[in-house]
Amino acid sequence: MAVREEGFAGADVAELRARIEAVRARIRQAAERSGRDPATVRLVLATKTVPATRLRAAALAGATAFGENRAQELRDKAPALSDLEVEWHFIGHLQTNKVKDVLPYIRLLHSLDRPTLAEALNRRLEREGRTLDVLLQVNTSGEESKFGVAPEAALPFYKEVVRLPALRVRGFMTIGAHTNDEAAVRESFRRLREIRDRALALGLGETPPVELSMGMSGDLELAVEEGATIVRVGSAIFGPRPPAG
Repeated sequence: MAVREEGFAGADVAELRARIEAVRARIRQAAERSGRDPATVRLVLATKTVPATRLRAAALAGATAFGENRAQELRDKAPALSDLEVEWHFIGHLQTNKVKDVLPYIRLLHSLDRPTLAEALNRRLEREGRTLDVLLQVNTSGEESKFGVAPEAALPFYKEVVRLPALRVRGFMTIGAHTNDEAAVRESFRRLREIRDRALALGLGETPPVELSMGMSGDLELAVEEGATIVRVGSAIFGPRPPAG
């Protein structure tokens, strides 16, 4: 899908700056409530369907990391914004045949969810003589609509991936339970933290898997209170996405 280019004005930069600061304030308040240093929580802007020129405005407004869901959008946007000092992350489901499309651009893959993808990434990275930081996606809510390994499979999967020389497992990712039940959402985040802690206790790999990518626009406070180190926020900054179709 081609990314539609739109112009932006100083007013858009100012509006985005205000929204980014509002989200950072939410992060700060949640961190302080739970006795954490707000600086340990990183904000990644979820950029699905957002035009490249609006992302340029977001960078001018203070954004430092963008997270893309779709390989084609990443291929369109990242080159157009290559002059910016921002990191690109891939946060969506990655098809194995799209590995070659995303690797040139991303600093961190949040959504490693199966052995075949891990092996495909490792093979290509070894050919290119480089490594990639990855997070393992876990379906802590048990919802069939979500990708990710089951919680009971997370540690075996971690042990498998950590042996691959071109992949550096930095931590874990989940999407919170899709419900208004705050306790259920919190539990889906708590389970990921517990998995991370058990992985750390194993002492495997050269890089400890400390990162927890969890929390979006509607539930980031719960995620931060449960230990998130990365939150992925889109609609609270860019507004609601247009309907599909």
